[in-house]
Amino acid sequence: MTEFAAVDAALLARGFTRMAFDLSKIGELLDLLGSPQRAYPSIHVTGTNGKTTTARMIDNLLRAHGLHTGRYTSPHLATVRERISLDGVPVDEERFVATYREVAPLAELVDARRPESLTYFDLTTAMAFAAFADAPVDVAVIEVGLGGAEDATNVLHAPVCVITPIGLDHTEWLGDTVEDIALAKAGIIHNGATVICAAQPEEALGPIVERCVEVDATIAREGTEYGVLGRSLAVGGQVVTLQGLGAAYPEVYLPLHGAHQAQNAAVALAAVEAFLGVGTDKQLDPEVVRAGFGAVDSPGRLERVRSAPTILLDAAHNPHGMAATATALAEEFAFRRLVAVVAVLRDKDARGMLEQLEPVVDAVVVTRNTSPRALPAEQLAAVAVEVFGEDRVSSQPGLPDAIEAAVTLAESDVDGEPAGVGVVITGSVITAADARRLLKR
Repeated sequence: MTEFAAVDAALLARGFTRMAFDLSKIGELLDLLGSPQRAYPSIHVTGTNGKTTTARMIDNLLRAHGLHTGRYTSPHLATVRERISLDGVPVDEERFVATYREVAPLAELVDARRPESLTYFDLTTAMAFAAFADAPVDVAVIEVGLGGAEDATNVLHAPVCVITPIGLDHTEWLGDTVEDIALAKAGIIHNGATVICAAQPEEALGPIVERCVEVDATIAREGTEYGVLGRSLAVGGQVVTLQGLGAAYPEVYLPLHGAHQAQNAAVALAAVEAFLGVGTDKQLDPEVVRAGFGAVDSPGRLERVRSAPTILLDAAHNPHGMAATATALAEEFAFRRLVAVVAVLRDKDARGMLEQLEPVVDAVVVTRNTSPRALPAEQLAAVAVEVFGEDRVSSQPGLPDAIEAAVTLAESDVDGEPAGVGVVITGSVITAADARRLLKR
């Protein structure tokens, strides 16, 4: 076993999905490390959907302006190293191991004093903060893991906070209403922060505004202070005109599909403007902005991994996210026939996701992913039949067979002409990750 594999196993031994919301534990660990999270300013990103892509866009824009960046996102698709990136690149195995060796002995001290040990997420968060301090970085872009107020990342007190669109997800932890979830996410807003808030349902906006008033934070809202002025389809993505906090930025090429990605771009632009001190009388260099967005990628977000037939991967894992995916599939891809492969986790709203997908696909192949939390294929098939009808649903026990079956279905009844047929693999970040390992070798 390599050193990296041993470290990966040690992290997994803490319980990959174990939840233990206790900021005092990671606070104690960071104190022992010398508070590395205070060595640089941060931009803190929460929300229900679009967090990772928005964080990647912010990272790209900051680097386009010559800043050295650290980026912490989750979950990962292929390797845990993806969670901790320096200047847009996941840390290498050597640095990852060295950072773990620095943090682990102090984590064991904290564990010994507590009835419950630090979690996997606690430790990777502390490792990211330490790696960014050691680099060093000029700015860190930090994605919340779950919620906000009680998330391990909420030791930052970042000067710029970002809230992407909020919907129902993780209701067992955050509450079963959008208002409750917004209240939890607004917890990342601290004294004097600038808040970049995407367009929200009315019940989400109230708790966010109340939190801003409570801590004297400044809020910039999509559709009021900034937003998307226009968008048109382009090869491999779209061309957008963005209204920033300071001025408009026309003819920005964004190599990602969907109106939701244009929205993410507007949010990212406003966040970078706020961080760099751009107000109503200033503007970033439009060419630098175009360069930053032109280099953006977002693996697993309507990512094309094969052609003839086209195979897309998408990490949508709740109805809100699947609605955005379905809209993009309908508006931006001219498929004559489209088949979906769907595998979801058992604690997710499978019916809600399938209902969003149903109008835009011709058939669905249900299966399960590699997560121990995966919903069994036969249970997902029963839900799919209620949504799609029996004739449009098939089931396979594993993802490789499901992909093969979906390709066969997609290519049927199209007169032998493969052009215009496609497969979309979706339902979970883990589903996208599993498919990516199979198809991008």
